Amino acid sequence: MHILNFEAFLLAITLLTLTPGIDTVLVIKNTSRSGGRDGVVTSLGICLGLFVHATFSAVGISAILLQSAELFMVVKWIGAAYLIWLGMGALKAALKHDASVAIDASGVRVSSLNRSLKEGFLSNVLNPKTAVFYLAFLPQFIDPQYSPFLQAMTMAAIHFVIAMIWQCSLAGAVSSAKRFFASSTAMRWMEGVSGSVLVFLGSKLIFDDQTVAPNER
Repeated sequence: MHILNFEAFLLAITLLTLTPGIDTVLVIKNTSRSGGRDGVVTSLGICLGLFVHATFSAVGISAILLQSAELFMVVKWIGAAYLIWLGMGALKAALKHDASVAIDASGVRVSSLNRSLKEGFLSNVLNPKTAVFYLAFLPQFIDPQYSPFLQAMTMAAIHFVIAMIWQCSLAGAVSSAKRFFASSTAMRWMEGVSGSVLVFLGSKLIFDDQTVAPNER
């Protein structure tokens, strides 16, 4: 598909996937509770939710493009500014003394694949941060000359593959993962890297859009 700045998209979505958040904690929690299978199924539910956000984002982008190309550019600038804001937040978190992820290691093993799938899916779909991120993130890489829906689904599919590989790896090595995510130093390092990339990416996207003449868009 005709995804703009594909290399930048791939780098950003990979780093953001690796940065610990609600999804990471849920996968590790369910793996600790019920074993590796539940962790994998939880990851599947989370990743399926990405297509819901991508669909809503694509519908919104299509509606905006029908209005005007100028409005689409305004949305892109707002989205780029949002990426910078996210990056600044990550950098701020990296400077805190405690950036570790709290993990529940109760050791209770009650397998429920259906429950894990629902928890993963609903956790992602009902997470407003994920919805806002997709609305701000995807337009940066949409080529208006081609189908926004197909491009959004392609990007969601790429995110799906990256997230499944990462989260299933966590489920397969949860003991090591728990020690890693309990490390404040490791978390601060990851927050710092992802924050720097987001600030750089958002700034670059704004600068690139402003240097393109209107008749070239």
